[in-house]
Amino acid sequence: MTTLTGTLQQGSAYLAIWPKERQLAALFPEYRITTATRLALRTIPALMVLSILVQFQLGDPRYWSSVVSSVLFLASLPLQGLFWLGKRAATPLPAALVTWYQQINQKMSEAGVLVSEPVSRPRYFDLGEALNQAFKQLDKSFIRDL
Repeated sequence: MTTLTGTLQQGSAYLAIWPKERQLAALFPEYRITTATRLALRTIPALMVLSILVQFQLGDPRYWSSVVSSVLFLASLPLQGLFWLGKRAATPLPAALVTWYQQINQKMSEAGVLVSEPVSRPRYFDLGEALNQAFKQLDKSFIRDL
């Protein structure tokens, strides 16, 4: 059993390796989740600071509890994305995607790309690594051929 921090770290690693290719949006929810999580990681800290500064400017202590709760909610948004990605990264691939994963590795090997040995029981993280490497090393049309 993994810990919360381990899941968040795995989600962060998965966020870093998942390719930013629109072609994958129709096939996997990762494209939408990674885009939203990246946006949240960039913008939420500024929104949190802005919420706190506005409250201090207004100076009414009656509303501090609502500011604290809104700041905590804002802080949870990128964490929710990282948590989902961490759980997804550790999920084993279904049989149809295992075949696809193997085809991607085979296509890269045939193209002369140095690839690591394919995993016998791949997870979504392994698929993300393979896709990332394939989009960097192969022609982007490889996905249509699979």
